[in-house]
Amino acid sequence: MKDLSDRLLAPALPLLRRLDPERAHGLAIDALLLGAGVPPSRPKDDPALATRAFGMRFSNPIGIAAGFDKDARVVRPLAQLGFGFVEAGTVTPRPQRGNPRPRLFRLTEDRAVINRMGFNNQGIDRFTVRLARLYRDRGTRPGAPVGANLGINKIGAAPELDYPELIARVKPYVDYIVLNLSSPNTPGLRALQDSERLAELLAAINARHATRPPLLIKLAPDLADDQLAPVVEAAAQGGANGLIISNTTLARPATLRSPHAGETGGLSGRPLKARATEMLREAAQLTNGRLGLIGCGGIETGADIVERVRAGADLVQVYSAFAYEGPALLARLKRETLAILRELGVESLSDLKGADLKNNGGESR
Repeated sequence: MKDLSDRLLAPALPLLRRLDPERAHGLAIDALLLGAGVPPSRPKDDPALATRAFGMRFSNPIGIAAGFDKDARVVRPLAQLGFGFVEAGTVTPRPQRGNPRPRLFRLTEDRAVINRMGFNNQGIDRFTVRLARLYRDRGTRPGAPVGANLGINKIGAAPELDYPELIARVKPYVDYIVLNLSSPNTPGLRALQDSERLAELLAAINARHATRPPLLIKLAPDLADDQLAPVVEAAAQGGANGLIISNTTLARPATLRSPHAGETGGLSGRPLKARATEMLREAAQLTNGRLGLIGCGGIETGADIVERVRAGADLVQVYSAFAYEGPALLARLKRETLAILRELGVESLSDLKGADLKNNGGESR
């Protein structure tokens, strides 16, 4: 039998897909706020899906990527649906309207999305008020680790001041923090991925924060091959705890068929899968266990999850597939992943961590 969230929300999905994508997204957030399709209790995960990363236990490795809940409005409902962890944001110091509409496009034929949202959000003040409510109401906390994804404003940004201040605002309330240095829709942001700039930024953060939750860096898939190694080294030497591989891409594969393929912005979903997986595997070799890794980009099947874990990921995140399928995606991904584990005769997904990587004659992790 399908679970309650599937049965309640599935009939609405065809209607939502007929709407403007941004309008449909807003309605989805409103529905979650009202509890539509949210089960009364969080589904219990099979122990075979449990894993540990960044000093925390995750009942399953599937998280919702930043961008879905920019303003931390539906953290609890998302956790209640069964996500292993929830990442809210990207949030900036000041409220920001983002880029002109239309700025979000479905590439249905390609199972993909292009966005040029431009960090539209309500700002850190309202974001932290909502996180504080989760923290205060300990009896009804989400039941899954929560992360905050941080960015800078388009105008008047001072990264070495802004990121440490944002961390100060969120660190009492979250389990991990992500520096978004890789959105293609904020001018100059990706320059912060330069190894020297990243080292300076991390030094500024360390100077202000002797203690903090685990700190991750979200990287662009468009980094050149010779850029990744210096960035990984700067992150490791600068005290970061992990990387998210990867953000959206500016590349446009020749295989795209949608009439929206020429829109500017970051491409996510199925066409990103190959590059995101390749980059994850390379990053895992470079980190050699020094940094935790979250795989993101084009994950839509249990086989994709197993592939990313074998390539070195501790956890994975979804976005575009969730936009297309809704909550039913979660149950399907878990079923498919468990079926693969049974086929392989593997007791736990974590047993496959880095299985495809060989480093100096042994596994890299």
